[in-house]
Amino acid sequence: MSFPHRVTLAFTGASGAQYGLRLLQCLLAANAEVFVILSKAARVVIGTETDLRLPAGTGAAETALREYAAVKTGRLVVCGLEQWTAPVASGSGAPASMVVCPCSTGTLSAIACGASNNLIERAADVAIKEKRQLILVPREAPFSAIHLENMLKLARLGVTIMPAAPGFYHQPKSVDDLVDFIVARLLDHLGIPQTLLPRWGESPGD
Repeated sequence: MSFPHRVTLAFTGASGAQYGLRLLQCLLAANAEVFVILSKAARVVIGTETDLRLPAGTGAAETALREYAAVKTGRLVVCGLEQWTAPVASGSGAPASMVVCPCSTGTLSAIACGASNNLIERAADVAIKEKRQLILVPREAPFSAIHLENMLKLARLGVTIMPAAPGFYHQPKSVDDLVDFIVARLLDHLGIPQTLLPRWGESPGD
């Protein structure tokens, strides 16, 4: 079965698990094939910030994420952090797009120096070397000079840096509205139609 979009979605230990989980839900709703990679710290953060508890094992995690997203469409594949045979580890098999959401500054640093010590870092390295789309969503405050230098280095390589800093011109009424602001921008960059919020200058329903 072919899918209109194939995306690698990595979760790391930065705060902001809700952004990644909402993006996963929207990607599946758009009938995308999503390869999910979870760092050990990401599992802790997800359990802290949401009511989702991810079991060990890729198959069980797939089931839990699918149930949490409550979406029956799309294909969800959870890859192990050291699963070097996963498609995302090779330029010949990796999706055209990758999003790290949320992206810790530690992962940002590792990607910037090409560490490739785990599958998240390797998949990002593949995206850069193959000149494919890579979007990082850092959630940290304040940014140190080290963080900013790493972002500048990656931006010069074509990586999109999209901090989890929602706008307010859509007059958000809830935390979910703030999450949707960032997710809508991510979907726009991925070329996936979204109706989460109108773009600047548009009214709802345009």
